[in-house]
Amino acid sequence: MPLVGEISALVTAFLWSGSSLVFASATARVGAVQVNISRLILAAVYLGIVGALFHLESSLSSRQFVNLAISGVIGLAVGDSFLFKAYKEMGPRITMLIMSLSPAIAAILGYAFLHEILSLQAVVGMIVTIAGIGIVVLRREKRVERAFRGTGAGYIFALAGASGQAVNLLFAKAAFNEGPIDGFLATFIRIVASLVVMVPAVIISGRWRNPVTDFRSDHKAFGLTVTGSILGPFLGISFSLIAIANTSVAIASTLMATVPIIMLPLVRIVYKERPGWQATVGASVAVGGVALLFLR
Repeated sequence: MPLVGEISALVTAFLWSGSSLVFASATARVGAVQVNISRLILAAVYLGIVGALFHLESSLSSRQFVNLAISGVIGLAVGDSFLFKAYKEMGPRITMLIMSLSPAIAAILGYAFLHEILSLQAVVGMIVTIAGIGIVVLRREKRVERAFRGTGAGYIFALAGASGQAVNLLFAKAAFNEGPIDGFLATFIRIVASLVVMVPAVIISGRWRNPVTDFRSDHKAFGLTVTGSILGPFLGISFSLIAIANTSVAIASTLMATVPIIMLPLVRIVYKERPGWQATVGASVAVGGVALLFLR
C-alpha cells in the first residue's frame, strides 16, 4: 500500500494527541509513576488478548527480539518516564515543543547508524513541518495552561524524553530491517521489556504504590488512565512501529511530531480555547510541510 508508513505516522499523531491531554490530567491526579506503569500494564493485557485471539506470527530472530527489547526499555522505561515528569512540571504544550526536536535527532541517528539518506524535498518538508509546530507551541499561553511554566528541570526532562523517543525508534527500525514483524507483537515485546525494568526500579526506589488503592479512591484517574492506555501504548505505539517499518525513521518521527497541531481542535473542544492567528499560521505551515513529505 503506497504511503502506508506516512499514513500510519499521522494516525499515531492523532492517537498521541488524545493521549497527551488524557495523561496530563491523570498524572496531575495520581502522579507520573503510577500512570506510566499502569498504562503499560493495561496495554500489555490488551495486546496479549489481541495476540491470543488472532494468533499473531511470533517467529523472530534473537537479534530482532533484543533490538525490540532495547527499544522498549529506552523509549518506554527511560524516555517516557522523563516525558511524564516534563508533563507534570510544565504541562503538555511546552513539553511537546521540546519533543519536536525528536525528528532532528532521529534524522541524525538514522543517517549515522542506518545509512538513511533523505531527499532534498524530504529535508525541506521536515524543516517546514517542525517550523510550523514551533510556531504553534510558542504562541502566547492561554487559560488552559495558566498553572504551567517552563522550568530548568522541565526542559531537561523533556529533552531526555525527545532523545529517548529518537533512540528507541532507531532500535525498532533495526529490528524491522531484518525481516517483517507484526506491529502488535513488536509493541507487546517492547512494553513487557520496559515493565521488567521499570517495576523493580520503582519498588526499590520506594515509589511503588498499590494501584488498586489509588484508583479505587479516584475513579476518574482510572478512567483517564484506561483511555490513555488504549490511545497511547496500545494503538499509538503499534501504529508508530508500522510507520517506521514502512518509511524512514526521520520522516515517521516528523509526522508523529505533529501532535501539537492536531491538539488545536482538541483543546478547542475540551478547554473551549479558540486558536489565535499564530496557531492558525503555524498549523498551515506544518500542513504544507506534511504535504511535501507525502508528495516527495
